Amino acid sequence: MSSLVIDKLECQRGYSQLFTNLCFQVNAQEVVRITGTNGSGKTSLLKILAGINTQEQGCVTFDQNVVKSDAYQQEVFYLGHQAALSAELSSLENLEFLSALNQPVAREVLIQALEDIGLKGYADEPCANLSAGQKRRVILASLFISKAKVWLLDEPFTALDPKGIKIVESRIAQHCANGGLCLFTTHQDSALPNQRMIAL
Repeated sequence: MSSLVIDKLECQRGYSQLFTNLCFQVNAQEVVRITGTNGSGKTSLLKILAGINTQEQGCVTFDQNVVKSDAYQQEVFYLGHQAALSAELSSLENLEFLSALNQPVAREVLIQALEDIGLKGYADEPCANLSAGQKRRVILASLFISKAKVWLLDEPFTALDPKGIKIVESRIAQHCANGGLCLFTTHQDSALPNQRMIAL
């Protein structure tokens, strides 16, 4: 069974020690919610697990592949809470750009992803004309095309209405039921079943 292993992880930002000797394991089919007060290191932790930031001490592996190795990074999908879109590009063009960062995806697959997230008919709409919630959905459409096993989602429900939150929760649950795993942060209530809490 696939597993993400965090062993004796230590993170410092400036003069602040965010966490030290952090150890836990996340197995396939698990959903883990990272909790903690503002500034406790939730985003920093996800960025370390995504290979964006570097820890002071400790080790992160997925199926024994070390973070930042090619084999590790191929299995990781990270969604930050401040992911940006180009206002001049359409919803589809923005999603094409986002997906091309990993590998190109067929146009019809991207259009279906936009429909699945609740943006049917918005493929050619410039993002400048979208609401905050609709812009967030464009980014979250990436969840419907990602083939990575490890999902790291920082505040995925930001700017979404209850219907949008249910769509994303359903997609996360489906991903984990199919053998993936997910770690996420949120300041909102989440109805995801069987989620495990890890506090920083």
